Amino acid sequence: MPLLFPLVIALIIGGLIYSFYAAAQRRKELAAWAQSKGLRFDQSKNHGFEARYPLFKCLHQGHRQYAFNITTGSLLDRNFIGFDYHYETYSRDKDGHRKTHHHYFSAAVLGTDIPLKPLFIRPEGFFDKVTEFFGFDDIDFESAEFSKRFYVKAEDKRWAYDVLHARAMQYLLDAPRFTLQFAPDCVIIYRNSTFKIEDFESAAEVVDGLLDQLPDYLIKQQRELQGHV
Repeated sequence: MPLLFPLVIALIIGGLIYSFYAAAQRRKELAAWAQSKGLRFDQSKNHGFEARYPLFKCLHQGHRQYAFNITTGSLLDRNFIGFDYHYETYSRDKDGHRKTHHHYFSAAVLGTDIPLKPLFIRPEGFFDKVTEFFGFDDIDFESAEFSKRFYVKAEDKRWAYDVLHARAMQYLLDAPRFTLQFAPDCVIIYRNSTFKIEDFESAAEVVDGLLDQLPDYLIKQQRELQGHV
């Protein structure tokens, strides 16, 4: 027992040192990647970041949200913002003391000049099967494989079907798995975990490729509805 307490303290200190080192190394690698792509890099915390994107639910979870390690500029000829993100949730232990839980994930937002409608796409999980049993179903598609692999929600189902035609579904089936959400002039793409450095570019490529799959008639329709030429 006398040796246990010093060992625990040593493990905690070692963990903190490793965390600081890993965070510094990540900043260094992100800065180098951003420079190689002609992007700007800012490691500081942005506590008002979520206000820019009121429709993106992932940025409005929990409390004390902030973005950091932010890269901005043009990537794949689109406006690009890549970032790490933090939020807190709270629970109580058996003695009633509040415990703080820190959550981190990464995301990228890419702009588009094509007016979009709301659409949410993510890899399907176990609990989706459970809720489907109770009647809380997502949108089903002609591709059974796509419907099995992805959970899709949209206020306008016709829009979802127009965006996710056969080629677009196959494109997402072949692409790395991410969660996507459309806003009127941009798309956010993320995972519930921190990206590897190369994942930022992979995520941007997935969004770019999906937007490139939009049919000409749909682009024309959206621009006419929004008063664009």
